Amino acid sequence: MRTIAEINDKINQKSAVVWTVEELKARVAEIGVSEAAKQVDVITTGTFEPMESTGAIINLGHTDPPIKIRSCWIDGVLAYSGFGAVDLFLGAAQGVDYPSTGEITDGEESKERGGGHVIEDLIAGKPVQLRAIGQATDCYPRATFETTITRDTINQFYLYNPRNLYQNFIVGVNGGDRALFTYLGTLQPRLGNAVYSNPGAIAPLLNDPDLEIIGIGTRIFLGGGIGYVAWEGTQHFPLQKRLPNRTPIGPAATLALIGDAKQMDRRWVRGCYFKNYGASIMLGVGIPIPVLHEEVVAKCAVQDKDLVAPVVDFSIPRRVRPTFGLVSYAQLKSGRMTIEGKSVRVAPLASIYLSRQVALELKQWIEEGKFTLTERVASIPMDRVFLPQDRWGATIALE
Repeated sequence: MRTIAEINDKINQKSAVVWTVEELKARVAEIGVSEAAKQVDVITTGTFEPMESTGAIINLGHTDPPIKIRSCWIDGVLAYSGFGAVDLFLGAAQGVDYPSTGEITDGEESKERGGGHVIEDLIAGKPVQLRAIGQATDCYPRATFETTITRDTINQFYLYNPRNLYQNFIVGVNGGDRALFTYLGTLQPRLGNAVYSNPGAIAPLLNDPDLEIIGIGTRIFLGGGIGYVAWEGTQHFPLQKRLPNRTPIGPAATLALIGDAKQMDRRWVRGCYFKNYGASIMLGVGIPIPVLHEEVVAKCAVQDKDLVAPVVDFSIPRRVRPTFGLVSYAQLKSGRMTIEGKSVRVAPLASIYLSRQVALELKQWIEEGKFTLTERVASIPMDRVFLPQDRWGATIALE
């Protein structure tokens, strides 16, 4: 029906028809897939959820005399410094390790702060403290360096996220007798609550289940700025079992994303902390899906009732945990589900409201001609297997 070049011409003329994926689903219910496909040029998707496999590449610029940094802390959070002399990688999930004052602190405020908060502060334009220890060499003689940096006083500051946008995920519950503190938040004992993290039918990758449109080089909304799909994500598992509508029944495809953090907006990049688990980051990501043919609309018409996730019991401390079966996202979003005859309250980890706002803001960018689409330069592999680390065998004792 269309090419990306034709759609971009319409975007540049501000005549493209853009619907959020929720608007698309509603219109399909009214007029059908074929008619909707004739009317719409671009469908926007979005999510705002924790994505702890996120981090920032920072280049400080050289000092005088120069330093070859080999240990570095930014606002007390350890940054990796094992490549270029003043290149750093700050992971969102890294906790406070050595405060920039040089004094170890047991304060609750520092314990609940991590790399995600430092990234948020830099994006917001706030100053952060940096303390570095160098490896003295003939060309890099400086041994230590302390300073205050902002996003405007460093050369490069961009996010490179090894794993974002899980295509579906799990629902966490706790069948044990004590509270568990997990990456899904607190799971209350004896099936006291359930938590899910994917926003369901508005999530980007569930609307392109076989990644036929989204690929390496796809331009996206990342943290309020423009980003790109850089590669497949870590733990990418497209061979997950799938329903007849091609959506996976559990964690499947993932993407690695990249984008200039100096363009980003603090509204869409927020440091967070999970009690007794650690630091993370909430990130807004939106992906436009060009309507190149009718099948694109058919797949984007999927509803929450047609999507499922596995209910996983975290009380069993193993890599493969028992499940209580599958549950639809329509049931999850109702706020309650039934497990073994018990009514369990359910809450999302993702913000459904802000996920919708990401899709809406991306729609506005496209309608205003501020955001054009890109051709993917390569497909995301869809034949990756998942390799666990079971080097010690299945009989290892649990400590």
